[in-house]
Amino acid sequence: MSTAMERPKKITTHVLSEMKMKGEKIAMLTAYDYSLARIVDKAGIDVILVGDSAANVMAGWETTLPITLEQMIYHGASVVRAVHRAMVVVDMPFGTYQGNSREAIMSAIRIMKETAADAIKLEGGKEIIESVNRILSAGIPVMGHLGLTPQSIHKFGTYTVRARQDDEAKKLVEDALLLQEAGIFALVLEKIPAKLAQEVAAQLHIPVIGIGAGGGVDGQVLVLHDMLGINQEFSPRFLRRYHNLYAEIHGAVGNYIQDVKTKDFPNEKEQY
Repeated sequence: MSTAMERPKKITTHVLSEMKMKGEKIAMLTAYDYSLARIVDKAGIDVILVGDSAANVMAGWETTLPITLEQMIYHGASVVRAVHRAMVVVDMPFGTYQGNSREAIMSAIRIMKETAADAIKLEGGKEIIESVNRILSAGIPVMGHLGLTPQSIHKFGTYTVRARQDDEAKKLVEDALLLQEAGIFALVLEKIPAKLAQEVAAQLHIPVIGIGAGGGVDGQVLVLHDMLGINQEFSPRFLRRYHNLYAEIHGAVGNYIQDVKTKDFPNEKEQY
């Protein structure tokens, strides 16, 4: 019997904490719409992230920066309506929390009220701690995100592995501890050395979920469209493709076009 079948109850921050204590890995995927979120939830995923990666895979933007708060609320509400078991976490988009804690709390409240999500996620450490504290003071669960932070791509200028140098690794550990002390319930580490990620996970009592951060953390997250092979343009080392939906959908559409052109569709059984 699968773990998902053994735990049909709603996943909460408390459940994730228990999973870390028991050494049970946390499985997390993104979703942005009702139909796919429904499938992912029924499959038994623990956490669904309504990521600002919707800017890339849903809207075709090169970075995550253009997506708006209203668009994230739209995607978040669509996912929540489909989900019964998984925890739903919604990314706060660029510009809604950096440098202005008042705007951060108002944005977080809007996400929670208008999507009915379970939590929000922010990128950054010390630089955004005022916003994190203010959001937490309102009773809103916060997931952190350190390492490669896509909303800061223009600052870094590259999507290369982060925290290879001692000074950056030290800051990452300090930021992780600072966020934990503030009261976040979980932390995402993106594209950092596996050894460093394992060390951070061992130091923290909250769950640490990795993407391109090795297997020594408490869970893993991937972008749904990447792991299903819908998106073929993105092929980092950490991505394992579990299917090739691009080829299947391309083939199915091609067959449909052929059947329409040759008058094979609809046949007598497919009309009234």
